[in-house]
Amino acid sequence: MNAIELARQAYAPSTASIRTPRSIEAQLISEITSRLSQTDASYASIVSAVHDNRQMWTALAVDVADAANGLPQELRASIFYLAEFTDIHSQKFLRGDADLQALIDINTSVIRGLRSAVGAT
Repeated sequence: MNAIELARQAYAPSTASIRTPRSIEAQLISEITSRLSQTDASYASIVSAVHDNRQMWTALAVDVADAANGLPQELRASIFYLAEFTDIHSQKFLRGDADLQALIDINTSVIRGLRSAVGAT
């Protein structure tokens, strides 16, 4: 590599963007939702996606249950309710009593909300 190429690399604009917590959450939920939506995936892969989705929603529930959480109380209660619903619906899916569409729809709605909030800031 010659000196000109080294200088180009050193002074080239960085491609790393600054990520906000909301954009990171949206990306995580998008990735899990994509895995839940894969109709050609193995049962083990889908169960793994359901497990990861439950873990994510449990983490969100723990976060909004904290009194120090800065979100409005009504939003915190809604997120906690969705976490409970996700847990119950996941159990129904694993028993063969439900499909994944409700979980996919919830995640998709949350992603839209997060992305619109990111765009507004």
